[in-house]
Amino acid sequence: MERTQWAVKFVGKDDIRIDKEHPVRPVGPRQLLLKIEACGICFSDTKLLRSYDQHPRKAEVVGGISGEELLEIPSYVPGSQATVPGHEPVARIIAAGTDVRHFSVGDRVLVQADWKHLPTAHSNAAFGYNFEGALQEYVVVDERCVVTKSGEKFLLPVSETPSAASVGLVEPWATVEGAYSQEERKGPLREGRMLIVFESSSTDRKLEAFLEEASAGEVEYVDLSQGDQLPKPSTEGFDDIVYFGSKAVTIEKLEPLLRAHGILNVVLSGETIEREVAVDIGRIHYDFIRYCGTTGSNPADGYRWIPSSDELPPRGRILLIGAAGPMGSMHVIRAISLLGSKSEIIGTDVSDERLNHLASLAGPAAESRGINLQLVNTAQRPMGDGYDYVVCLVPSQQLVAEAIQAAGSSGVLNIFAGIPAGTLGPIDLQRVIAQHIFLIGSSGSTTADMQTVLSRIEAGTLDTTVALGAITGMAGVPEAFQAVQNRTAPGKIMVYPQLHDLGYLTMSDLMRTYPSVARLLSDGRWTPAAEKELLECCGA
Repeated sequence: MERTQWAVKFVGKDDIRIDKEHPVRPVGPRQLLLKIEACGICFSDTKLLRSYDQHPRKAEVVGGISGEELLEIPSYVPGSQATVPGHEPVARIIAAGTDVRHFSVGDRVLVQADWKHLPTAHSNAAFGYNFEGALQEYVVVDERCVVTKSGEKFLLPVSETPSAASVGLVEPWATVEGAYSQEERKGPLREGRMLIVFESSSTDRKLEAFLEEASAGEVEYVDLSQGDQLPKPSTEGFDDIVYFGSKAVTIEKLEPLLRAHGILNVVLSGETIEREVAVDIGRIHYDFIRYCGTTGSNPADGYRWIPSSDELPPRGRILLIGAAGPMGSMHVIRAISLLGSKSEIIGTDVSDERLNHLASLAGPAAESRGINLQLVNTAQRPMGDGYDYVVCLVPSQQLVAEAIQAAGSSGVLNIFAGIPAGTLGPIDLQRVIAQHIFLIGSSGSTTADMQTVLSRIEAGTLDTTVALGAITGMAGVPEAFQAVQNRTAPGKIMVYPQLHDLGYLTMSDLMRTYPSVARLLSDGRWTPAAEKELLECCGA
């Protein structure tokens, strides 16, 4: 067994290096050594590169496992310690400690990287963040991290049939699945913690019946008109905040008081919010906070229009902003597979080349299902408005604000793009409340989402490699990261860590460089036979 290996390392903000002598970590009694077959590069990796030790998933673990146990894990690298990114891998277990109980040497596995049972101060632990990830040839994981106390496993078994690339693409497909799988709360959290804030001049508050139905566990009152002060933000926070008023500055002060999964309900009582409200857009998808409200005086009405789930409607007008990128194409393909005939999908981008590529991928399927797919270059024409459902796939506060204007009455805005928590963006909250436009977002995926995608691959009903745009060995990883950051990648990028010297190749480059591999593609798409031929050609 090798003692050193090639690895991609983040050693600081915007500081990426290829380490040709990174140690192969020793395997302890509760640990597993994984040999990486392939790993995808995600835009989330670039966010880690930009923020590094300020990223909430790079912080120290504060629960779920003891400090003494963490010291036993050589791949635990929180804070400013250098880390190995990569959270979209398929791997093989090649060694196991004497006390490992749930896995065996030889198992082929898919890693679920989002370890929510191990909290950090503002998020949770994650493979490829505060634990070394898969952009290396071998990585150690600890069974205490990949099996929860309730028995949930974060290493999912994979059969020998699918290609490594197709399995490596499960995680991004699962995040797409997860973006629509959340159930929404249509009322106050029962037995939760509620804050009621008065600032409106209206006395018609309809509060008694609301509180009786709400069944909140603890209710705290603040009357700003009488000089009361708002509580200071704390880790305790509130599950629900009901604000009787219309002042933007007060709404901005209330949002930090919400817990994760909290709801801020603005009761306008006929008043109007005088300006746009600076909203922490990142918290909508990282902390699942939600905004609702009513132009009337009954706070119950502010909850009633919340949709029960985040799923697309069975039929309607759908707008996907940034649709021609790697993740956007997955959203488009998924929407086509679910929407009924005569639905309309508008996909936008600012590159004709990417839009043409998306048309070749998604156009035939849309036509066969009777769906009107229109691909729009918004550098040349506007995106329009009146949509039933809008998905924002570009991390831009300005585009989120524009998406609110594009949504029609009772529309949903799904903020998929990873805008960092703490990013304030002005939004027209008056329109959100008056037109019942619901803002949602999600982060990562669950094991159930990944199992859903994996089962479709193994059943032959989903080809995840439709999103594959380029491959690389270790030598081409810096160029690959640049393509992801600049949004010039033609699709998802798959890294084969065992291939040290292979450079970054788009699929069209690959076909010219390796004609023997090209002959084994299926309609230009990746196959297990093509992958095997590539590995043999490159000496793996």
